[in-house]
Amino acid sequence: MTEPLFFKAQSALTVGEIASLTGAVLPEGAPRDRRISSIAPLDRAGPRDLTFCDNAKYVGGLATSHAGACLIGRRFADNAPKELLTLVVRDPYRAFVTVARKLFPDALRPSSLFEQQGVASGASVHPAARLESGVTVDPGAAIGPRAEVGSGTVIGAGAVIGAGVRIGRDCAIGARCSITNALIGDRVIIHPGCCIGQDGFGFTMGPTGHQKVPQIGRVIIQDDVEIGAGTAIDRGAIRDTVIGEGSKIDNLVQIGHNVSIGRHCVIVAQVGISGSATLEDFVVLGARVGVNNHVRIGEGAQLAALAIASSDIPAGGRYGGFPAKPAKEWFREIKAIDRLARKGAGAGKPDDDDLGGEQGQP
Repeated sequence: MTEPLFFKAQSALTVGEIASLTGAVLPEGAPRDRRISSIAPLDRAGPRDLTFCDNAKYVGGLATSHAGACLIGRRFADNAPKELLTLVVRDPYRAFVTVARKLFPDALRPSSLFEQQGVASGASVHPAARLESGVTVDPGAAIGPRAEVGSGTVIGAGAVIGAGVRIGRDCAIGARCSITNALIGDRVIIHPGCCIGQDGFGFTMGPTGHQKVPQIGRVIIQDDVEIGAGTAIDRGAIRDTVIGEGSKIDNLVQIGHNVSIGRHCVIVAQVGISGSATLEDFVVLGARVGVNNHVRIGEGAQLAALAIASSDIPAGGRYGGFPAKPAKEWFREIKAIDRLARKGAGAGKPDDDDLGGEQGQP
């Protein structure tokens, strides 16, 4: 059985076209008509592949690379052999991504897993739902009454779109997603297995049991948001849960009720954000960060992986640790603890007398 290639380049680009697209500088006399049809890492690239080098760790691989062309930073260009066609550019990786997007546009957005257009015979669309022309619905998907779906949107196999949900144009809703009580903008990507719009976790606790608090808000997801597989976003209790324009959320993230996330935030895998927390624009949360309820994280702040934000974080702050504190303070504490541990280990080391004499015999 041959190995399938799941993504094929839409068309090839010449080296000259790549230089124009990225602003890269070609060496004099370079073969501008050389065609590039794919991308590959430095050590696996072949004569029709584009690669890049922007890290000193991989400079040694330039000598043995068989790439058709290599995007490279000026400081590494002298390390490349003459046989390797180099395109010198300020930010090689960003340029590489620009070319990759041009070659493989289909990889930017999930498509129908059934490779079809229109509504599949195995899908269930309520008569009161409204789908614009150009919507694709894969087998097993269910779209409830009064739901609205914009043109160019793909609803994956087994996805459930609840009553009254609105989904904009050119969106991708992954297989087995559940979306209820939500309004979703244009060009939103929601990867498989996400649960959006379910009850927030709200109970009044007492000696005789826990009384459920009605959750009557919505989830608002603005344009150009991307949400990774397995993420859960609860609807609001008495206000809406909001995900701001252009924000990118990784896999397996939990976002509680009434949370407000600003524009262009980045939230990495396994983050947990408690109810009524607020993230202002351009916040970055590393993997497994925890944010306590009602905490506000200021614009442009960044939290290192595993940090716990138990109180407000100022705009532009760089924080880490538990509880989260300014990064410099956190690093000083880590070093101090390390010194104490080393000192303690040295103090506890037995000497010759403890071992029963010079030879360590009892």
